[in-house]
Amino acid sequence: MKRIATGAALAAGGLAVTALAFAPSAAAVTPTTATVTASCGIFGGGTATLTATQSGTSATLTLTSSAITTPLALSANSIASTLTMTNSTGANRVFSGTVNPAMAAGSPVTVGPLPGTVASGDSLDFYKGSLKMVIFGITVTCTSSAAQSPGPFVF
Repeated sequence: MKRIATGAALAAGGLAVTALAFAPSAAAVTPTTATVTASCGIFGGGTATLTATQSGTSATLTLTSSAITTPLALSANSIASTLTMTNSTGANRVFSGTVNPAMAAGSPVTVGPLPGTVASGDSLDFYKGSLKMVIFGITVTCTSSAAQSPGPFVF
């Protein structure tokens, strides 16, 4: 009886290892960074970097730019940001939150990581999307006139 139980346990363990070996890997966004040229009104404009991460259907996007600067000193987590990305495979995706580091007047802008939801196959681009930042009750909108490089984020 012991041999049968041991054999069954080994067989079950072998099946589990085989199933893990053939299980699909976790989804990963590609590329993980992209460059955009943004125009942000009083914040200025120029090159910005978008960084994407993904864990299943949850994703985050962070925008950083030394060309786009703050006109005033800002405390941490004081910018209400909404980043809308166009999706060539369906509905636009929105990433929003109040995550930013403290920034002195004239500092480069960083917002995020901003959380959002994605679906497998989403192809997201900042072009024709926007970043809206509400600072001290004033809305600043950033847009781009060209596709991001090297291409859209594919989830």
